[in-house]
Amino acid sequence: MPPAPTTSVAPALAKRWWILATLGIVQLMIILDITVVNIALPGAQADLGFSNADRQWVITGYALPFGSLLLLGGRVSDMIGRKTVFIVGLVGFGIASAIGGAAANFPTLVAARVGQGVLAAVLAPAALALLTVTFTDPHERARAFGIFGAIVGIAAAIGLLIGGSLTQWASWRWAMYINLFFAGAALIGGVLLLPRSGRLRPTLDLPGACTATAALFSLVYGFSYADTHGWLDPITISLLAIGLVLALVFMVLQIRVTEPLLPLRILFNRTRGASYVGIFVIAAASFASYLLLTYYMQLILGYSPLKTGFAFLPMAIALSIAAMTVPAVLIPRIGAKLTVASGFVLTATGLMLLTRIALGSSYDMHILPGTVLLGMGFGVAVATAYQGSTSGIDIDDAGVASATLTTMQQVGGSIGTALLNTIAAAARFVRGKIPEPTVFAQAQVEGFVTAFWWVIGMLLVTGLVLAILLPNKLIENSDQPIAPML
Repeated sequence: MPPAPTTSVAPALAKRWWILATLGIVQLMIILDITVVNIALPGAQADLGFSNADRQWVITGYALPFGSLLLLGGRVSDMIGRKTVFIVGLVGFGIASAIGGAAANFPTLVAARVGQGVLAAVLAPAALALLTVTFTDPHERARAFGIFGAIVGIAAAIGLLIGGSLTQWASWRWAMYINLFFAGAALIGGVLLLPRSGRLRPTLDLPGACTATAALFSLVYGFSYADTHGWLDPITISLLAIGLVLALVFMVLQIRVTEPLLPLRILFNRTRGASYVGIFVIAAASFASYLLLTYYMQLILGYSPLKTGFAFLPMAIALSIAAMTVPAVLIPRIGAKLTVASGFVLTATGLMLLTRIALGSSYDMHILPGTVLLGMGFGVAVATAYQGSTSGIDIDDAGVASATLTTMQQVGGSIGTALLNTIAAAARFVRGKIPEPTVFAQAQVEGFVTAFWWVIGMLLVTGLVLAILLPNKLIENSDQPIAPML
C-alpha cells in the first residue's frame, strides 16, 4: 500500500513562478534539441563522414525513444517521485549531450541521441506534472499554462536562430554542448525549488508498459518511414498495422488490470479527451506548417537558416503574447470551448493568408501577416488545450496524464509532417513534370499551398468538434495532498 499522504503547503507565490521558470527551461531544451541538431546535421556529416542514408538516424535516434517511452516515463515519475525523476533526467540528459558533442564517430553520436531521447521521455512528463501540481489556483494556473504553452510554440523559431548562429559562427558540436547550460540552470532550480513528492503508485503495469512502448515505437517509426519511403511501402504498412494492433491490445489490457499504466478515466473524461484531440491536431498543423514554411523560405526565397529564424520571430512573439494573455482573460468570461475554437479559427485564417505565396512573394506583404495570425492562433489553442488536458487530474495521475498530452503532441507532429509532406510532394509531382528550375520551383510552391489548404480544413473541422464536445468550464484539479518523498 502507498504511504499515507501528509499535507504539504503549496509553494509561496514567488517560488511558484521560479518553479515555472525552471520547468520552462527544461521544456525549451527538449524542443530546441530537435531544431538545433537538424540545422547542425550537415556540419556533423562533413566532420564525421557518415552517408546521406545514415543522416536520418541522428534525427530518428532521438525521436523514436522519445515518442515510444513517454507513457512509461510519465508513470515512472508518479511511482518514484517527480523531483527525483526530474533531477536524474536532467543529469542524464546533460551527460548524453556532452557525449554527443564530443563524438568522434557516427555510432557514438547516434548512441548519444538515443540517450537524449530516452531521458527526454522522462523529463517532459515530469516537468508538466510538476507544473500541474504546483499551480492549483484557476487564475494562476491559466497564466502558468499560457506561459508554458508559449515556450512550446516559440522553441522552433528560437531553435532556428540558435542553430543558424552556432552553425555559422561556431561548430556543430555546440548544438549538443549548449544543452549543458540549460540542464545546469534547470538542475540548480530543481534542487533548490522543487518540493519532494510522494511515492503514489508502488507497482508498474509491465504488460501495459511493454505494449504501449512497442505500439508507439511502431507508429512513430512508421510515420517517419512513410515520410522518406512512401505510404505504400510494405515496411510502412507493416509498421503502422502492427502499431494499431498493439494500441488496441494496450487498451484491452488497461480495462482488465487493476493498476493500469494509463487509467482510462484520464482519456474518457470529456474535458481531457477533447483537449487531447485539440493537442493532436494543433501539433500536426504546427509541425507541418513550420516545416513547409521553412522549406519555402529556404528553397524558394533563398533564406539562410539564420534569416529564416529571424523571419519566424514575429510569429513567435505573437504566439507568446497570445498564449500568456488571451486564455487567462477569455476563459473566465466566455468559457473554454469558445476560446479554443477561436484559436483554431485564427490559425486557419493565418494559413489562408499564406496560401497567397508565390515565387516572388514579399516577406512583408505575403508572409508576415499570415505568420502573425498563425502564431496568435497557435498560442490561444495550445495554452487552452494544455490547461484542459490536465484539468481535474488526481495527484497520483499527474505524470501519466502529462505524458499522454506529450504523446499526443509527438504522434500528431509525426503524422502531420509525414502526411502533409506527402500531399505537398504529390501536388508538385502532378504539376512539375518538366525539369526546368522555374517550373519545378513553381510546382513546389503549389505543393505547399495545397498542403496548407488541407491543414485549414483539418483545423476548421476540429475547431467545430471541440466547440461541441468541450465543456465550457474546465474542471478544477484535485486538492489531494502530496506525501513527502525522501
